[in-house]
Amino acid sequence: MDRPAFGIVERFAGDYAVIEMDGETRNVPRSLLAEDVGVNDVVEWADGKWIRNARATQERSASIKKLMDSLWED
Repeated sequence: MDRPAFGIVERFAGDYAVIEMDGETRNVPRSLLAEDVGVNDVVEWADGKWIRNARATQERSASIKKLMDSLWED
């Protein structure tokens, strides 16, 4: 099965993680995620598992914070 290289974890639902990939959400068995993956993490497919991409997650969080701050400026 072809998988996109990156995704964003939207939520967990039972034994599945809901991951947004290429504008679509997919239910992925939690067993295919590394143990440290959480909601809102950017993940990438590597060595048979979805692993957390710490750098991309941090950059995404900073970008969202900057956008939120700009919306709340006086």
